[in-house]
Amino acid sequence: MTFQVELVSPEGITYSGEAEMVVARTVDGGDIAFQPGHVPFIGVLAIWSVEVIRPDGGRDTFAVHRGFVQVAGTKVSILSDVSEAAAEIDVDRARAALSVDGDDPQEAEARSRAEVRLRVAGTEA
Repeated sequence: MTFQVELVSPEGITYSGEAEMVVARTVDGGDIAFQPGHVPFIGVLAIWSVEVIRPDGGRDTFAVHRGFVQVAGTKVSILSDVSEAAAEIDVDRARAALSVDGDDPQEAEARSRAEVRLRVAGTEA
């Protein structure tokens, strides 16, 4: 059994297709997995990754920077400020963002985004 998944950011549709499961991280809620038949749900996304497990068993991982996840019927919709597939991530730029050293909240958030990008891209920080 599958459901429809759409991952959308202001830049466009990052993913649209069928899935057996979606795993996301919500603010103050931790990781949550959605499978067909999940109760209706709306949550605020943290800066983290979203995993889409396809019907063939393959996985697609995306870096997601804030937004919302909604489950309604047979559809999971993820609306994010930024979403990037592993192949789209600029690893050098993400590594450079890690070198920012400061206590400013914006700098800390930039580091968090860079760490997620590197993890999704499959590289070490």
